[in-house]
Formats: sequence, structure tokens, C-alpha cells
Amino acid sequence: MHQGRWRTAGSALFRVVTVWAVSTLTMLALAGILPDFRLQSADGDSITRIGLTAAWGAGAFGLLSALVWPVLVRALLLVPALVLGLLVFFLNGSLLLIALDLIPDGRGAADPQTAIVVAAVMSAVASATSTALAVRDDGAYRRRLSRLADRKRRRRRAGYAAGAAETRPGTVFLQLDGVGHEVLRHAVTTSLMPATARLLDTSHRLMPWRTDWSSQTGASQLGILHGSNFDVPAFRWYEKDTGEVVVCNRPTSAAELQRRAVRRTGSPGLLARDGAGRGNLFSGGADQLALVLSVSARRGRENRSRAGYFAYFSDPANAVRTALSLVAEIAREVYQSLAARLRGDRPRVGRGGSYPFIRAFATVVERDVVVAAVIGDMLAGRAAVYADLVGYDEVAHHSGPRSRDALQVLRRLDRSVELICKVTAHAPREYRIVLLSDHGQSPGETFLGRFGLTLRDLVRAGCGLPVPRRAGRTHSGAEARAAVLAALHRPVEEEDGQAHPAPGSDPVVLASGNLGLVSFPDVPHRLTRQQIERRHPVLLATLAAHPGIGFLLVRGDDGGSLVLGPDGAEARLDVPGEAEALLAAYGPGAADAVRRTDGFPHVADIMVNSAYDPGSGSVHAFEEQIGSHGGLGGEQGHAFLMWPSVLSEPPGPVNGAEQVHTLLRGWLAEAEATDGPADGPADGPADGPADGPADGPADGPADGPADGPADGPADGPADGPADGPADGPADGVPREDRLQEHPPAGTLPSA
Repeated sequence: MHQGRWRTAGSALFRVVTVWAVSTLTMLALAGILPDFRLQSADGDSITRIGLTAAWGAGAFGLLSALVWPVLVRALLLVPALVLGLLVFFLNGSLLLIALDLIPDGRGAADPQTAIVVAAVMSAVASATSTALAVRDDGAYRRRLSRLADRKRRRRRAGYAAGAAETRPGTVFLQLDGVGHEVLRHAVTTSLMPATARLLDTSHRLMPWRTDWSSQTGASQLGILHGSNFDVPAFRWYEKDTGEVVVCNRPTSAAELQRRAVRRTGSPGLLARDGAGRGNLFSGGADQLALVLSVSARRGRENRSRAGYFAYFSDPANAVRTALSLVAEIAREVYQSLAARLRGDRPRVGRGGSYPFIRAFATVVERDVVVAAVIGDMLAGRAAVYADLVGYDEVAHHSGPRSRDALQVLRRLDRSVELICKVTAHAPREYRIVLLSDHGQSPGETFLGRFGLTLRDLVRAGCGLPVPRRAGRTHSGAEARAAVLAALHRPVEEEDGQAHPAPGSDPVVLASGNLGLVSFPDVPHRLTRQQIERRHPVLLATLAAHPGIGFLLVRGDDGGSLVLGPDGAEARLDVPGEAEALLAAYGPGAADAVRRTDGFPHVADIMVNSAYDPGSGSVHAFEEQIGSHGGLGGEQGHAFLMWPSVLSEPPGPVNGAEQVHTLLRGWLAEAEATDGPADGPADGPADGPADGPADGPADGPADGPADGPADGPADGPADGPADGPADGPADGVPREDRLQEHPPAGTLPSA
């Protein structure tokens, strides 16, 4: 025992000395390169003296970083998250200046600008060295993670004894936002996502699930996490009883939608029992939250929605690494946008303004923080974690669902999946990794680009109202934009400033992907077809006959509802088979999805779905998106679900987000009923992440960061898993069978 303790202490001392030595050499190299940074007196010093000065300065800087950063981060909890990310560089540089002042005889000096550069480089080098040494010594790495997990478990506020619970498997739900079923199939069969493909080869099954008519994150994630998305007809809609426009990615709206779902179901949500929510629109009832939009409108220390940022940036090395990746991603977007313009790619939308920054935030900053938080939850042994990675969805909106730009993001997301899978080897309990998406995306030229006017212009023309000579643009309402604004403590902007439409007879026209909503605010109830035609005789005919519109939903004069299609086609929803025939091009279940939405209290006076071409799978978004979702038509309505074979299989096709919630809740119940680790394989862990966290990510609690963020690289491990897949499927089921459209009922044996 004593021999083991001496060995452990010696190993720790070796790592400290090595990191100190590398930091000293780095400081010496920077002093030789940068003219405004010196480590010697004005009269000059010997090489030995300069080396001792560098060692003193490196040691002082490392000690200050270890002792002062937690205090600084706690003092800055109310600073906007992105401001903190930039402030880190200045604070880090200030610590270096203090460390140089501590060098005897004033031999260390640097300009403030140079100090920022030196501090950033030294933090990154020290972090990389510490991580490499820890990973090479697997025993030491496991002990460090074990100590971190012990500290995190003591900080947990679970309502039951962790010791008994951690003999049961935990579950991590990773939502790859906007990744359709067919896109994922393509990615795993072409080796674009090797880590995900390995899961399918060894331990997982894959199937599609059909979204609701409102095929967007707000409706899907609310249904998945809270079991009800009733009365969520679109991404944004007008409510006549309150006179307000509800927008799913506006914090106040998200909080209200969550309250309604909890009231309807009587349940706090999927994650209510020892759960954590990371990067989501809604909390799912979790106690541990980071980057959750429904609580981001709160102010003060009790707000945990942005705690993940503070926990992550509490390590200056993370800030340096993520900032460099952020700049690289902005440059990548500028280059890709210019290349697409020079190639004459069609369709194409504008990608200037703030979009490069928003894309970089979604694909770098939010991804890094969410992945670090998930790893921290696993090390803490939480029973259930649900995290949303939004990068692909944001890029696909502007570049297309199958564009080279979007597929590159998928490759990087696969590295995040691989890193999380590897951490399962070091977690205090077995973890089952479930991958899923909330919707897919359908390609196509925008309504404005194809026809030269917006849906709002077309509605105003049909109402006999003046139409602007120059068509305006309907900005994208993607989730990443809301996340950036929430991080900056700014409200989500409303389309045309219509948070509270002015009273009057002018229609309120809103867009949600290729789904449009037309409401007349001066009438307190839903108008019937006869009432609409009495007010505006040619409006419905103008809309239904337009080549860019597929069908309309309106209330009939007798209380029933009608679907109006091209060439005067009509179908009553209450007559069996009529709506199915008219909507056949939109696939099975389209009529049922329309019927369900028709029963919502806040459905618009006119619901408009764009035209859909079954041959090309294209739609026409009413927003500025060439990859869109929100209505019916194409791959946007086919999300995916990928689960470990040790879990029970769905009894049949899964239709709607509420059924997904029921399925996920059943899987959590199976884990609760498990007395010990399952006999099957873990969900892809390796022998330790090659680029994983050295100090472990933080939980992001309300009172500041936990024990330190991840030190892993922003882009995760290197291309290709370190350990490689097994030689063939572990349970004898080939990948082709795991990719079937609807797997047979029953539970497969574990690998």
C-alpha cells in the first residue's frame, strides 16, 4: 500500500515538474521571439540566470492561474457569457504581468498586448502537456477522473442515495439537431461518421421517426422532454387572446410553453430524476441546467442557464483553444461563402452580416461547452443527461442539408460523439448512449428567390392591400441565433418587430420554414372559410392557385375543417380518405398530422404549406433558408433514433415527439429497474480519450463553476477512433439490418 502511495506521489511530482519545465521553455522561446517581452536585466544576464528567471516566472504564473481563476470567475457570474470569453484573455494577461512583477530584481517585463499573447500561448501549452502526460499514464488519468467524480458527486443535489443508484446504468441522450434519418444513413455508410458507424456495427440500432406537422425544434423537443407539444402549431404563431406572437426560441415564450406542457401532463419532465439539460430549449425538469433557453431570461446568481459558459471559460486554456477555433471557423465560413458565390451555386442565400459569427458560435463555442458539461455529468454519475448539438442545423440552413459545408460539421460532431463514448470507461456507472434528432431538413430554393415575393406580399396582394415595391426578407429563426443573443443577455429579435402586432384588420403573416400562418388580429376567434371570403374574396383562391403553395388548412363553415389544394381541389378532414388522397404526395401520416394541428386552440386562420416536389424532395421555405424545416414535405419530417441493443425495441413505427417521449421514459425506467451493470458491451468506450479532459469539465451549478472545465481540444480527438471497431457486429446483426426502416418488435440480445 505504502509503495503504491509513493509511486502515485512520484508520478504526480513528475507531471508537475514536467509541466513547469515545458512552461519555462515556452517562456524562454517567447522571450526570444517577441521584442516587447524580456526576462533579463538591461545590462544582460547569463543563460543560466535567464533560465532561472523564466522558471520563476512560469511557476508564479501557474500558481496564480490555479489560485486566482476560481475567485475571478465567481466574481464575474453576472457578466454576459461571450463577454467573459473575451475578458479571459485580458485577465490572463494581467496575471502574467503580476507574475513577472514577482520575479526578483525586476528582470521580467512585457507590454500589456504582448502579455496577453504570452499568457494565451503558455496556458495552451501547459494544458496540452498536462493532458498528454495524464493520458499516457492511464492509471493516473483514471485516478484523477475518479477524484473529480467524487467531488462532483458530493456536490449533487439528487433526491436519493447515489451509492445505490450508481449500480444502475445511466443514460445520455445526444440530440444531433436537424440531422435527418437519410442524412445519417449516408454519413455512416460512407465513413463520414466513423465513431457513429462503429456504434451501429457493435451495439446500436437505427430507425426513423415521423415528426409532427410542425417539424421544428420547439415542437419536437418540447414533446420529447415534457411529453406534450399540444398547441404548438409552428415555430412562431400569433395568439389572439393575448395579442402576442409566440416564438419558440424566445426565452419568455420557451418558459411559457414549458409551463403549459407541465400543466397538461402533470409531470416535470423526462429529466426530473437526477437529470441534467445542456444546450436545450427546455429544461425537461432537470435540476442541473446549462445553456437552457427557457431559464435564460432570468437574471442573477440563481440563473443556471449560462453556468456552463463560466465553468468552461474558468480555465484560460479552454478560452484560448476555443477562441482560436472560433476564428478559424469564421474564416472557414467566409471562404466557403465566397467559393459558393464564385461557383455560382444554386440555390443560395445571403451568408454575410452576423451569420459567420453565429455559425462559429454554434459549431465551436456551444459545442465545446455542451460536450464539456456532458462529460462532467457523466463523471458525476448523473442518471440522465439530454444535450442538444445545433451546429449541423445552423450550417445546413444556409448551405443546404447535403452540402459539403454541412457534412464537414457532421464529421466534427462525430468526434464529439466519440469523445463522450470514450469517457464512459472512466464514469462511476455504466452509461447507455442514445443518439437522436428532432427533425430533418428539406432542400430547395426559397419562396422569395423562386417567385420574387414573400408570403406576406402574396397575402397582402390577395387582400387588396398595398405591397412594397421591393420585397422584404424574412430572416431565419434558427436556434443558434437565439443562443448567441441569450449569451449576450439580449432578447431574441422578432420578425418585422411583430412581438405585439398593432390592432387593425391587416393580417399577421408569420413564417416557420416552409409553413406559413395567416391570422387576422381584429377577430377574436378563428375565421371560417366563408368569413375569410366575405372579407377578402380572392385571398384563398390566390393562395391555393399559387405554384409555390402546396395546400391550405381553413375552418369550414359548419365547424369542420378543409384542406384546399391546387386546381380547386378540396378535402374535408372529417371524411375518411379525402385528406389522405389530397396529401398523398406528402407521405403516410400527413393527413393525421394536419388533423392534430387543426385541433389546437391557437391554430392560425389560414395554415399554408409550401409546394413539395417528391422527385427532388425540395420545398420552398418562407424564410431565408435553402435547407428548411417546419412543415410537411421531404426529409424534414423524418428524424432518426439510434439506441443500444440492450434496450427494448420500439413496438412499431414512432409517430410524433410525444411517442418519442414515451419511448425514452420507458428506457429510463428500464435503467431504474436494473440492479447492476448490464451484461452487454459499453456503448463504445475506449481505453481512455486521447485528447480528453485532463481536469474534467464542470457541472455548471448556480453558484459558479465546479472543479474545472475540460482540457480536451475544441475539435475532439483526431480523425478516426483510437481503438477501432471490433471485427464485425458484436451481436451478429449486420449493419444493413440495423439500418432497416422499421425494426421488428422484441429485444435483441446484447453484444
